[in-house]
Amino acid sequence: MQNLKKPTLDKDLDKLSHMEEAAGTLGRGLIAPGIALIFIVLCALGAGASVSGTPGSVIIIAAAAIGAYMALNIGANDVANNVGPAVGSRAMTMITALFIAAIFESAGALIAGGDVVGTISKGIIDPASVASPSVFTAAMMAALVSSALWINLATWIGAPVSTTHSIVGGVMGAGIAAAGFYSVNWPTMGSIAASWVISPILGGIIAAGFLAFIKTFIIYQDDKIAAARRWVPVLIGVMAGAFASYLALKGLKKIIKIDMPISLVIGAIVGAIVWQIMRPIIRRQSEGMENRNQSLRTLFSVPLVCSAALLSFAHGANDVANAVGPLAAIVHTAELGDVASKVSIPLWVMAVGAFGISFGLLLFGPKLIAMVGQQITKLNPMRAYCVSLSAAITVIIASGLGLPVSSTHIAVGAVFGVGFFREWFTERSKLRLEYVNKHDGTERKEVRPVRNREEQARRHLVRRAHFMTIVAAWVVTVPAAAVLSAALYFVMVKLIA
Repeated sequence: MQNLKKPTLDKDLDKLSHMEEAAGTLGRGLIAPGIALIFIVLCALGAGASVSGTPGSVIIIAAAAIGAYMALNIGANDVANNVGPAVGSRAMTMITALFIAAIFESAGALIAGGDVVGTISKGIIDPASVASPSVFTAAMMAALVSSALWINLATWIGAPVSTTHSIVGGVMGAGIAAAGFYSVNWPTMGSIAASWVISPILGGIIAAGFLAFIKTFIIYQDDKIAAARRWVPVLIGVMAGAFASYLALKGLKKIIKIDMPISLVIGAIVGAIVWQIMRPIIRRQSEGMENRNQSLRTLFSVPLVCSAALLSFAHGANDVANAVGPLAAIVHTAELGDVASKVSIPLWVMAVGAFGISFGLLLFGPKLIAMVGQQITKLNPMRAYCVSLSAAITVIIASGLGLPVSSTHIAVGAVFGVGFFREWFTERSKLRLEYVNKHDGTERKEVRPVRNREEQARRHLVRRAHFMTIVAAWVVTVPAAAVLSAALYFVMVKLIA
């Protein structure tokens, strides 16, 4: 009988082939961490060159490396909310989204990033309670490390969390470890805790409201194209006005100080101008289109790409302080030997934050972008448009009411709002029932909810597992960062002392 076994040489060659394939896969997985490590080292070397010969240069170099690590994690996690809906709706590819977001994040941070920040983030800790330079430096470094580690963990498990809340928790934990519970401004912490609930609910309600408007006045109309010609320019005008107000209020603080009434006037003027400009454009674009939903999606694609770019710019202008605020405070304290309530941010510190966010997005962002844009609920350009519009409007409303909000919670809450509204609309909407009866010849009398649990679960349009994971991550962000920061503070004090 002929021996069918492979010769020993063939077996060895197969093993070598598998080993090469495994090594190649492992090597590709190490490229992004390797580039990130190189960036952190370059930031530390750059900081060393900038502060060479000054007091506390060793501390500044270490803080620059930690700040770079924090910025990378912000880019990996937080920026996904700006471009995730556009990618999930296929309005643009992942590569396009990564480069657009990286460019506009950096531009927002460098052009409009705040040049003065509170050294104790958002007034959480009384500066007098940590007046010792060594104690203050240890607290800020512990806050940076703990918040960066927490965001890194959240990114690894696929949960978009608030980087603002992470740094808030880090500062609070280090402050308690350094000066006790009485050093914390608890009313401020209470308002931040309230934003855990307010941000996603408000974002979800506004996004669901716009989706209901689009379904009522455009999608479920007999002549969808005529309805789109009437309402799409209005919706684009609302988006332009909202972003104009948003950028004037939150994104241009470094260039010019604008209050709420002026920002609303700017938004109204810009919105009216864009509405008039878009009317003939939408009319030309819609000529020859078929009377179906796919045609409508095309009309929302370009505005959605613009909204992702504008969200990235505003995010870079506002959230870069989460990475560089504590770093700037450490630099000031190490150089001058005193604790100040306000500090100026050196250009090299701002560059660490700006480029760190962009690198973090490019290297590690795709995972969270896919989560926000594709895995929570199915998005198309119209639904994604509602999410982006909700993000801008919610920030404006919250700013007017004086409420602290998280851009992450707003955007993800808006995605949930769109998904849950679709579930309700699919099962119970009389408008949908009337449209179906009119156009497919059926004679349904009412919309009845599905009674069978398995069938109901199959019909869910929002993945419950992702919902529970994200909500749990939101709830534990501040306390987890605080506990980790408190533990790290005692390590930092010994190292600095």
